[in-house]
Order: sequence, then structure tokens, then C-alpha cells
Amino acid sequence: MSEVMVPEATEPGVDDEATNDAAWARWLRTPAAIRARTGRLLEFGVAGRLPHFVVRPERLDAVADRVAAVTRRAYPDLDIPVHGRFTHFDVGGVARVAELDAALAATGLDPVDKARAKIDLVVVSVLLDAGAGPAWKYVENGVSYARSEGLAVASLRMFMAGAFSSDPARPLRADAAGLLALSRAALAAGFQVSESNPLVGVDGRLALLQGVGRVLPRPGALYDRIAARAEGVTVRATDVLAEVLHGLGAIWPGRLSLAGINLGDVWPHSALAAPEAPAHARLVPFHKLSQWLSYSLFEPLEQAGLHVAGADELTGLAEYRNGGLFVDLGVLELRDAHAYEVAHSPADELVVEWRALTVALLDRVAPLVRARLGRPDLPLANILQGGTWSAGREVAEEKRPGGAPPIRIASDGTVF
Repeated sequence: MSEVMVPEATEPGVDDEATNDAAWARWLRTPAAIRARTGRLLEFGVAGRLPHFVVRPERLDAVADRVAAVTRRAYPDLDIPVHGRFTHFDVGGVARVAELDAALAATGLDPVDKARAKIDLVVVSVLLDAGAGPAWKYVENGVSYARSEGLAVASLRMFMAGAFSSDPARPLRADAAGLLALSRAALAAGFQVSESNPLVGVDGRLALLQGVGRVLPRPGALYDRIAARAEGVTVRATDVLAEVLHGLGAIWPGRLSLAGINLGDVWPHSALAAPEAPAHARLVPFHKLSQWLSYSLFEPLEQAGLHVAGADELTGLAEYRNGGLFVDLGVLELRDAHAYEVAHSPADELVVEWRALTVALLDRVAPLVRARLGRPDLPLANILQGGTWSAGREVAEEKRPGGAPPIRIASDGTVF
């Protein structure tokens, strides 16, 4: 398997009883922790020591071939954007981002306030994106959009209509009062939800938005927190993620906590430590939505004059398109074939294992894709866009009606 250069992952000390839980909680919020724990599970998988999946690394070349082919088809000049939310808004060739820019220009806002407004939008849109289910669609001007792109268009249209603002005179924003006042009926109407057009996890999505309203005056306040970490005009991607996790950490419902800190997208796996070991020794962090949100913030931050450095220190995303790619092309295979036929909760160890292997395998397939494209400098965030996410969707559509993932997830609207 190809090696990947990543920052050293320094754990607080697995066997150090004096190490406090707060230090572990902080470490579990870092990309280094994600790579350390997911990489360990991949090592176990290659050695045949995982309970749910067989790992076949010799099939990674086929994955790299497919990803490179999909990337060249979509981006012949290899001018590939970061895998952020803004790429979804223009689905169907409709210039919705240009429409948003024109509307913001008409307000007379300066570049920083425009960035705050775009961050308002992207935070809300990403938090509303955690899996639509196979039956839902959004119709705009007679054209139907499903899954992530449909959720993107729906959230953009709600934003531009002022659905997340408490001030009718300033509709192009989201603020605490507007998010807290948002009703389930209004959210369902904005997403065209009905008995014949069901959207999974409406209540979970609403809870996340209202949670944002409880912890931030507006999502765009993240701009100021991130800018405060900049050295000159440069801010590191890990600092962007740190502020996202700090600012939004309390919104995640029903998750594990350590030292009173809500860990968010962090789940246990029994293979990492014996039952008598400290609980933190078995935890695997992912922070999928938070990392995708961080990638999505790069564009508005840079439009406001900040430069984001060190993007490759963030990880790949533990979601069903990337994970489905490795299952559908045979790198990952469930030991129990019956497990393909039933729906699994995000908390199930099988799903934790699948997500961990996905993140670690993305780091292994990335250098193979770079070699095939002749782009040794291509960041992981662009490979995801080019890329693994698109290839995962393409293969899923070839194999199953509607492009459903190979492993069924019972989504609550807050993870995938």
C-alpha cells in the first residue's frame, strides 16, 4: 500500500493515568487523531483482525483508475475545485452562485460582510445536508434535483428568501433569532417535503439549526473567530476546523462527552482496546460534517482576503459515497453478507468500522490518483471533488437503481 505523509499523531498517552480527560477530548478533535485511529483500524483490517470487514488493498489500483478517469472526464484541464458546498449550488448548469453574488453586491456590503453572509449560508446548508434518503427530490423550474445537490438548492433558495434571518430588511443572512424561530413546518415547506416526497431526518436537521442559534449570534461569526487565528493574511486549515468544532461542538445531539465536552462525530470501536481500558482508548473521531464545512469555508474566507494554508492536514470524509466506492470496487467486503440487506445506525460498530476504513483508504488512494493524473501536488480536498465522491456516486448508479449506497444507513439527519 502507498504511504501518505501526514502530521505526526501524538496521543496524550494511552497508558498515562495522570493524563486528564480534557486533554483527550481536545486531541479527539484533531485531524491527527482521526488519522491515528482510522489508520490503526486499517492496519487491523489488512491483518484480517476486524470483526465486520475484509480489506483487500490489492484492489486499490482499480479504485485509483476509476477515480482518475472520472476526474479527467469532469475536469479535462485538471482545474479541480475544493470539495466544498459551493460546487453543489450550480447543479444543472444554473448560475445560482452568481445570482447570490449579485444579490449580495446590491446590498452594498463590504468583502468581509459578504464573507459573513456566505458563511451564514454554507453553515446552514452543510448542516442540512446529512443524507436525503432515496425518495426525496427538490423541484426548481420543472427540474428535479435529489440528494446533496437537491438539498443544496433547497437551502440556497430558503436563504435567499430570508428564511433564516430575523430581520426582513436583511434577508441574506442567518442569525440566532431567525434559526431559533424556524419551525418544522417552515423547514419542511422549504424542502418541499410531503407524504409523497419524504425527507429523512427533518427533526434532526431542525435541531442542528436551532442548536446553532443557541451557540452563535450568527453562523457568520465564525469568520471573526477564524480571522483572529490568522498570521497576517494566512490561516491554517486546522485552525478553521478547530473554530468550527469549538463554535458548533455543543449542537450535536445525543453524542458521547468527555470532561463535559460534547465530542460530536466520535464513536467507539471494540478492536482498539480491551473492555477494561479507558473509554477514550476505543474512540474513533471523524468530524465528517465539520470537516466538510471547513472545506466549504475556504472559498468565502479567501474571497475576504484570507489565505488558507495546509489543507492536506484535514482528512478525507467518512460518508457513504467515498465509503461506497471502496465497497463497490471490492476493496472492502462485509464478512456477513446478510449485513448488506438491513439498515444500520451510524452508532453501529459496523458503520464505525466502514467509516474508519474509508478515511484511511482515502489517504492511501490519493497518491495513486495523483500519479495517474500527473499532479503530485493535487490536494486531497480536490481529489475528493474530482474525484472519489463522484466516482462513488457513478459506481453506485451503475450497480443499484437510484444510486443507493451499498450498505444501508438509518440516518437521523445529523451524521451522513
